[in-house]
Amino acid sequence: MSASISTLLLAALLVLVGVISVALIRLLLSRTLGDQFLCIQLLGTGGTGILLLLGTLLQQPALTDVALILALLASVTVMAITQRRSRDS
Repeated sequence: MSASISTLLLAALLVLVGVISVALIRLLLSRTLGDQFLCIQLLGTGGTGILLLLGTLLQQPALTDVALILALLASVTVMAITQRRSRDS
């Protein structure tokens, strides 16, 4: 992999870490259920992106598999929370 591509992927990785940090802060400060759902989805999406970039940078295909599982779990988690909340109301 060329140095310019590695630098670009590393920059994208740092941006995603920043996005996840902001989402975590927003999750802790949010008061409504909708905000919390969006933050959880953003954490799952950002985590997936980070794992995909790391898998490319480190040339580890197993990280791609883990990223796909994380994306699936993030969406299933939000669906489970939504169903539980709708039953409680």
